[in-house]
Amino acid sequence: MLIGYLLGSIPFGVILTRLGGAGDLRQVGSGNIGATNVLRTGRKGLAAATLLLDMLKGVAAVLIAARLFPQEAPLAAAAAFIGHCYPVWLRFRGGKGVATLMGVVVALAWPLGLVYAVVWLGLLAGLRISSVAGMAAAVSAPVAAAILGLFDLVPLLLALALIVVWKHRANISRLLAGTEPRIGRSRDAA
Repeated sequence: MLIGYLLGSIPFGVILTRLGGAGDLRQVGSGNIGATNVLRTGRKGLAAATLLLDMLKGVAAVLIAARLFPQEAPLAAAAAFIGHCYPVWLRFRGGKGVATLMGVVVALAWPLGLVYAVVWLGLLAGLRISSVAGMAAAVSAPVAAAILGLFDLVPLLLALALIVVWKHRANISRLLAGTEPRIGRSRDAA
């Protein structure tokens, strides 16, 4: 769990934007440390790298745990996700967990990762609202696990999906008010 948490708590968005000369990500847009906020810096390459690295830290935590302690891989998955959402290095103010959860889901059971990716990318392309795509993808994971008979993963994935939804509560308020921005548009344009 400690390895998973420490991997998950690496704030790649903050690190990459600083190294890329874009300043402190926590002072940009929503202040979030994830790829969507990195995109608000106008640096698409940094946003893509953040997305990939946030996913890979979830994958790495699960694969390392599976190698060292096979029965504990789901705990390492949860710890990596919690590390991303509540990193000790950033006073427990982290990201919303969508990309890290995808990495965790892919590493735990790739068919679930495929469902997650299709839901996330499909809604992102169709609606262009990052929060809706991320929340729907997170919720799709426990549903897909139940449909595919992976009942041992359902409680874990349900708990993590609920955290993703909780972390998006401000987005939900903006969605209800009709002010949630779309990808490629400023918050003011929404």
